[in-house]
Amino acid sequence: MIKSVGLLTRKEGLSHEDFVKHWFEVHAPLAHAVPGVRRYVQSHIVEERTRPDIPTTDVEIDGIAELWYDDRVAMERANASPEAKRLHADGHIKSYVVEEKVIISAGGE
Repeated sequence: MIKSVGLLTRKEGLSHEDFVKHWFEVHAPLAHAVPGVRRYVQSHIVEERTRPDIPTTDVEIDGIAELWYDDRVAMERANASPEAKRLHADGHIKSYVVEEKVIISAGGE
């Protein structure tokens, strides 16, 4: 499996609450329609944890999206689809392809 992680920021003039509503009610069904997506998870930002020894950043992130595919070929095929083009056009997303290394798992893996 291969995974894409997207950092989402809301469009200008949209409140965080309106972003979350749109992301869940409009954007999620668009992701569901993309062929080849094996798993899709939305992580809604509820607060930023801060520490006195680490400065805050100016980057505003409203959510994190994770999409899993069988492999890179399946991901490329999915991203070339009209459904993926509609999904990508719906939001401001900075995406990364990542290789997951599970360190702790509740299932003991």
